[in-house]
Parts: sequence; C-alpha cells; structure tokens
Amino acid sequence: MAAPVADPEDRERSAAAPVGFVGLGQMGLPMARHLVGWPGGLVVCDARRAAVDALAGAGAQVATTPRALAERAEVVSVMVRDEVEVREVLLGDEGIVSGARPGTIVAVHSPLRPDTAPALVREAAPYGVAVVDAPVSGGVLGAHDGTLAVMAGGSPVAVRRLRPALEPWAALVVHVGPAGAGTRAQLARTLLQYATYAAAGEAQRLAEAAGIDLATLAAVVRHSDATLGGAATVMARPTAGRLSRADETYGPLARVRDQGEAALAAALALGRDLGIDLPLAEAARVALADALGVPHDG
Repeated sequence: MAAPVADPEDRERSAAAPVGFVGLGQMGLPMARHLVGWPGGLVVCDARRAAVDALAGAGAQVATTPRALAERAEVVSVMVRDEVEVREVLLGDEGIVSGARPGTIVAVHSPLRPDTAPALVREAAPYGVAVVDAPVSGGVLGAHDGTLAVMAGGSPVAVRRLRPALEPWAALVVHVGPAGAGTRAQLARTLLQYATYAAAGEAQRLAEAAGIDLATLAAVVRHSDATLGGAATVMARPTAGRLSRADETYGPLARVRDQGEAALAAALALGRDLGIDLPLAEAARVALADALGVPHDG
C-alpha cells in the first residue's frame, strides 16, 4: 500500500524543523545531499570528518554526536553499517534517544534482522521516540539521482510525518505494515534481485558458449526490461498462491507459463548441445507454473 499522504499540517510542521541524517557513507552521503535545501535546515553526524565537511560546506549544520543531532532535529534518518551501529546510534549513551524530544521520528535505513525493528520500537518508546524501519532499494545510483524506493514499516502516523523528509531523495515511498514489515519486504526484494543475478550469470555462460557478445546481450536485457518491466510484470496479482481460473490475471499468466516453459526447454536443449550445465534454467522450467500461480492441474 502507498504510504499515507502527509497532510498540509504535517508538511508545514516537518518543513519548519531541521531534519537529521546520521551516517554519511556510500549511500548516506548522496541521500543527505538532497536535503541540503530543506527549509528548516539539515543537521548531519558522522564519525568521519571528511564526510560531514562535504555537507557543511553546502550549508548543513554538524553535530558531533547523535544525541546532539537529536536535540535539534525532529525527524532523523539513520544509514549506518549494521544493526550494531544502529543500536549504538539510537540507544547508546550519546544516542538519539538521550537527546530527542518526545514526538521525534527515527527512520532506520540500515540493514536489520526481521525482529530488530519491533525491539527498537519498544526500547525507544519510553523516550517518546517513534522508530520506523525504512530500508531502501535502488542502489548508489538511485541515491545520487534521488530516485530510491522506500519500504516503511511503522505506525501510519509516524510514516505520514516522516514522508516529507524522505521525498527529496525517494521517488517511491510505500507503507508496507507495522514495524519490521519494511525489513521483511526488503528481504523479499533482495531475494528476487540476487536470484536474478545468479540466473544472469547462467544466461551469460550459455550466450558466451554460443558465440554471443555479452555486452550486446546486456544491452538487449536492459532495453527489454525497461520496456516490459522485468520480473514486476508477473507480480501484479492478488496472491502468490494458486489463481482461480476466474481471476483476470489467470489467462495472461497461463500464456506466460506456456511461452516460458517452451523457451526454457529450448535454452536447455542448446545448453546440452554446447555442453553447458544450466541448473537454474532446469529448476525454473520445473517451478515456473507453480511460481506463476497457474499449475497445469489447475
């Protein structure tokens, strides 16, 4: 579901107060750059002086500790290395909660385990601080371009108040559920991403053995995915399970199943001719019908 749209009062309140950003690494620095022009000002914090200097020169305020940052900012983004650092930044002696005013919203963009975000919510609540797990998708390029996608898990009120401070660097913000849901959504997203990378490697081995230039193949994939939508094309359906024949997506997905099974069979045949083992292609051929929700016995 889309994130609750911030009403004018939320936007006015958010814009009037400084936003904070803790963690100015490969992702955090370009994300924070998009907030330099924030009406209420930007406060940044990072252990590396060079990182904060890059934004201080553009007008950002610098805080020496997360606590000092939280004394000035009502909405804070955290993009540090891992959840050990997240805990220190949020709950440590010089952490955000020790300096935050009640009503502060903290968005954690760092990688977490599924059960960590609900625990952080509980531990920050006595201080009047709301925590939202808000992992991002889109990589460094998306961070530089301001086109990241955010999967936010938290209370609707917190996500609504947070949204204006995300929009300068995020082209898509979705509220996926309560605390922890953002992390779970990100895990599903990364499963698809890296499984696809593995399949891409297998496809390249087949193409290379068949005498196809790999850069040319990559250009074709980039173009066709931009046109067709990649894996998202088959994900717009009401359930991940078996579809009813009455469902409007059944027919199109059944055609994808038939075309896909034929294409995979042909690729496997070419692989056998060339002496190339294609275990992912074979697994896909076997699993495709069920994966699409249109098994042959349906």
